[in-house]
Amino acid sequence: MKSMEQELQCPVCKDIVKQPIVLPCLHSVCLMCASEVLVQSGYPQPELPPEPNSPASTPNTRSPRQIRRPIPKSDRVDRLLRSGSGTYPGRRRKEGPQTLMLFPCAPCGRDVELGERGLAECMRNLTLERIVERYRHTVSLGSVAVMCQFCKPPQALEATKGCADCRASFCNECFKLYHPWGTPRAQHEHVQPTLNFRPKVLTCPEHDQERLQFYCKSCQMLLCSLCKLRRIHTGHKIAPVTQAYQTLKDKITKELNYILSNQDMVLTQITQLENAITQTEVNSVSAKEQLSHCVKEIMALLTDRQTMLAQALESSRQRRAEALANQVAEKRSLLEHASLMAFTQELLKENDPSSFVHAARITHNRLAQSIESMQRFSLSADPSFRHFQLDVSRELKLLTDLSFIQAPLAPVIDTQRTLAYDKLFLCWRLPQDSTPAWHYSVEFRRRGVVPGGGARGGIRGGLAAARWGWQRLEEVTGTCAVIDRLEMDSVYVLRVRGCNKAGFGEYSEEVYLHTPPAPVLNFYLDSRWGLHADRLVVSKEQRCARSVPGLSLLQDADRALTSCHLTADLLVGDVAITQGRHYWACSVEPGSYLVKVGVGLESKLQEWFHLPQDMASPRYDPDSGHDSGAEDSSDSPPPFSFLTMGMGKIYLPSSANSHHTDANYRESGFTNGNGPSSPTGVTYPLPPRLGVCLDFEKGRVTFYDAHSLRPLWEGPVDCSAPVCPAFCFIGGGSLQLQELVANRNANQTPVRRVTIQSRVTKLN
Repeated sequence: MKSMEQELQCPVCKDIVKQPIVLPCLHSVCLMCASEVLVQSGYPQPELPPEPNSPASTPNTRSPRQIRRPIPKSDRVDRLLRSGSGTYPGRRRKEGPQTLMLFPCAPCGRDVELGERGLAECMRNLTLERIVERYRHTVSLGSVAVMCQFCKPPQALEATKGCADCRASFCNECFKLYHPWGTPRAQHEHVQPTLNFRPKVLTCPEHDQERLQFYCKSCQMLLCSLCKLRRIHTGHKIAPVTQAYQTLKDKITKELNYILSNQDMVLTQITQLENAITQTEVNSVSAKEQLSHCVKEIMALLTDRQTMLAQALESSRQRRAEALANQVAEKRSLLEHASLMAFTQELLKENDPSSFVHAARITHNRLAQSIESMQRFSLSADPSFRHFQLDVSRELKLLTDLSFIQAPLAPVIDTQRTLAYDKLFLCWRLPQDSTPAWHYSVEFRRRGVVPGGGARGGIRGGLAAARWGWQRLEEVTGTCAVIDRLEMDSVYVLRVRGCNKAGFGEYSEEVYLHTPPAPVLNFYLDSRWGLHADRLVVSKEQRCARSVPGLSLLQDADRALTSCHLTADLLVGDVAITQGRHYWACSVEPGSYLVKVGVGLESKLQEWFHLPQDMASPRYDPDSGHDSGAEDSSDSPPPFSFLTMGMGKIYLPSSANSHHTDANYRESGFTNGNGPSSPTGVTYPLPPRLGVCLDFEKGRVTFYDAHSLRPLWEGPVDCSAPVCPAFCFIGGGSLQLQELVANRNANQTPVRRVTIQSRVTKLN
């Protein structure tokens, strides 16, 4: 009992709670403390009941009429709470919007919304009150004994019983006096003596005297029989409060038993935490020493740099001072009584011409230089030191930004480049204001299946999920990663975080990737079936094809005036499928006129290819049917099956042997370009990539939105002979086969020489 005192403390006053109420955040506080906090926050003072030990609540201080007046049986505290804190008698409900009260909850660290009625919507925590009362009777808190409220002072005796109906404490004699045998009062419930009487059961805060008999699982709140009928709870899961009581009690019992049965684990974790505290102290001292060492190195470097710059400044000062001193001496020699002037005056007294000319030439040169120096006077050295000013703005900014190493911010996953094909390819980048990362940790798991914890239930299963749920790729040096050996037709969750000297940073947002429903088939476009170079061009890697309307269409323009003729070019893959399930994907340029993607029997495709290249338009051929060739036979499956794309749309045909997932597209936000669905089919926006899955044994082909792996259309196809991937161009268009993730790092695609044979291609 003594060890749980911390659980009984009010988070506001830090004392044992008195008349606790439950906030919407499920924390309990004293009623008086909650009122004081609201008043300090600027809300009006709510009306509260007097303290239990105050004169106003003591029967000895009441008047005789008040003594004879029967004590009300309803909960006085709850009734006063309903009438105060935001409401008053006679207020009409629709006077206008009421101000919502916000209570700053200390344990939560945030403001909790109380609602329009403030504390009136917070019910008392009767269970906590009972626990506190048992705690007070078990542990001596040094409090004053509860005295009988009906004995006359100073002979008042200590109370031995309390009456829950009279809401007062009595000694033995007074209890017998006020509860005579054979009267209704003798049936009152007696409890331990206390100064804080509570109601026997919880009642609805909105409907007086209505017991809370139901629990709404959707709203997670107690309801009375009237609240249950409200429209706001229509369709919610509502159970009897006894059922919720038993369910919650069983859960708490299991959780308590689990914790008590794993005390060794708790002690081990406490030891680890204590060791971590010790390591924290040791590492903090080491970090402080390293910080001091780094600052000393910076100071030493600054001192050395200061000494070097001061020496350069002093050397420049000496040179300039010497040059200016020499110039001063030279100017002083030009004064009247200087040596040069005196010597020149004596030289002019010489009368011998030859001697004068011989001796006066050097004097003449010196005087000419002095005159030129006087006329072009300038300082021989700059007395200012403007070139010796330091620009330390950049260094000051660096020193201002000097801080400890920060872990990298959460990476941003590039959803345009990330995809799931033969392998998972994940690409990401760091935000611009993030510190660099030395390496990354890529984590992934299969959605809905927890390795190591899927077969376990309850708490133990949850712990297993937290421990073994994620698989990791450690120390990924680049900004992309390839994950292989994954299960087909599964959804994987991926996330990334960076690491540097400061440790690991935050995780990126989780992305979900759906793996293909079958093994990926790797093939190339076969360019040996008589391609028309003026209309169809296949890339060197044989994975991209472009169709351009050429001269032949211009030459047939005269026939287009009387009937519609289109030029069709067929491309097939260089593989033939004879068994198994296979999946591949491609992308069609949105600006393409008409491009058909599908599969077909190799023999039928060859016959179709050798037909004349001017194909009559299906709009004027009454026997054309749809693209699956169903006009050949109504019972046998068609020899080929195509989906038509063009002008940014994809056409999904409708027939008795095929279906398209119209509901899935409506759920995803796509709309039908042709308005309501018609028996002939519907059109949808063209997906970025189209996936094709062929089940050879079942003779079914399914088309997917390869970005989300959402099925678009499924139909039959004849698989009695080898089947090939096929593509048909009508008008201008472009098509790109999806490159394997395994080949992304390859510099050059190897040249393949494969003939159309009845064989099985190895799958990646």
